[in-house]
Amino acid sequence: MSRLALLSTSDKTGIVELGRALVEEFGFEIISSGGTAAALKAANVPVTKVSDYTRSPEILGGRVKTLHPRIHGGILARQDLAEDLADLDINDIRPIALVVVNLYPFEQTIARPDVAFAEAIEQIDIGGPAMIRAAAKNFAHLTVLCSPTQYEGYLDQLRQFDNPTIEFRKDCAVRAFQHTSQYDAAIVSYLSSEDSAEAATFRLSGSIVQALRYGENPHQPAAWYHTGSEASGWAAAEKIQGKELSYNNLVDLEATRRIIAEFTDPAAVIVKHTNPCGVALGESLSAAYEKAFNADSTSAFGGIVALNRSIDPATATALTKTFLECIVAPDIDPEAREILAAKSKLRVLLLPDLNQGEPQTVRSIAGGFLVQASDNQPIDLAKWQVVSGQPTETQLAELVFAWKVAKHVKSNAIVVTSDRTTLGIGAGQMNRVGSVKLALEQAGDKANGAFLASDGFFPFDDSVRQAATAGIAARSSSPEAACAMRIRCSGK
Repeated sequence: MSRLALLSTSDKTGIVELGRALVEEFGFEIISSGGTAAALKAANVPVTKVSDYTRSPEILGGRVKTLHPRIHGGILARQDLAEDLADLDINDIRPIALVVVNLYPFEQTIARPDVAFAEAIEQIDIGGPAMIRAAAKNFAHLTVLCSPTQYEGYLDQLRQFDNPTIEFRKDCAVRAFQHTSQYDAAIVSYLSSEDSAEAATFRLSGSIVQALRYGENPHQPAAWYHTGSEASGWAAAEKIQGKELSYNNLVDLEATRRIIAEFTDPAAVIVKHTNPCGVALGESLSAAYEKAFNADSTSAFGGIVALNRSIDPATATALTKTFLECIVAPDIDPEAREILAAKSKLRVLLLPDLNQGEPQTVRSIAGGFLVQASDNQPIDLAKWQVVSGQPTETQLAELVFAWKVAKHVKSNAIVVTSDRTTLGIGAGQMNRVGSVKLALEQAGDKANGAFLASDGFFPFDDSVRQAATAGIAARSSSPEAACAMRIRCSGK
């Protein structure tokens, strides 16, 4: 008897080619449902509809079609167990050798901002996960494929061995369970309360993008994963040149992305070891980059650069004047691409949407992990408290810029700015006095008339007096990380 394959896919990519190869090269018979059966039939690939095979019509508008003993008996039968084979014979059920299923596009549906709740619910697949899990459980006797990227590998197995190896079937089963687990996690997240950072359960799953040479240090193994059913974020970025990305590259790239996402005017961000060393806005992208580079040209050496405009030739030329590890921008002009190509080892990535990220952040601890809502709330000037003097609109705009940068500096964080450019940054010190000292020393004489932002309140007046002595015009800080802002002008 010919082998039987069940094909039922939402993503029809490659399904006709797979079906034709199964029939013409290997003599399979195919059963299929709904749109997959129609696609195969339209391509003249022989197919039997599931409803004809089960002798049961699709009901409830298609909600029930594959949930049937002739389907699941054929999938779950242990073909080395006499009792199972007897049950198949008595009930006129054929064993199924191949299950090809991918699921309703739930994640793609809920990603649409205008999606209705009822529409999202209808995209929760029931029969698909049941078939995938059943086939994955019984991988000792059949193969399950849940992605078009697996089709050619399966056909190669048939060409080499006639029946896929147990190792191949097991790998496919693992991928299948990962697929359904990720799918269920997306549903749980969608149906949970809006404040999912406090949900009763929190599931995190991902698909591997690539193994990395090592982690933060050479002795640490590491790998890169993406969440969701489709590649997004950095996994969807286009690397147009340069060496492979490292663990530290990716960590620093994400730090630059989070900072550049704060700004809509032409902006440039240079990061070293997750801390910004130069951030600036400008009338043009090249002007912004020159300002950011000159803010701390020493630290910029070997830095990670993010730009929020397409890289033009002038900016590309400036970028080639120092050693950089990575550059990311939404796009690049053809001439600029040629200019950067001269630095063949320089990693250049294109990520059209730099203003994206996860709604929560996750951090591991012993025995578990911590989840918090991402810090992406817009600045509300109405909540700022002016406690001395009255800043002008220009001063407020500068303080907003300084505050946005300080948000991304390791605490204790102090940022000194002027003309929408960082002049001095004090990061990661054990006390705020030390951070103030570092930032003011770096700013030097330019601190006179500049602006200062702190990520926390000053418990004593020593840092305030130090800032006033340096000539700081105004400063903003957050008492105990609250939203209220304190602004002090001219050290008063």
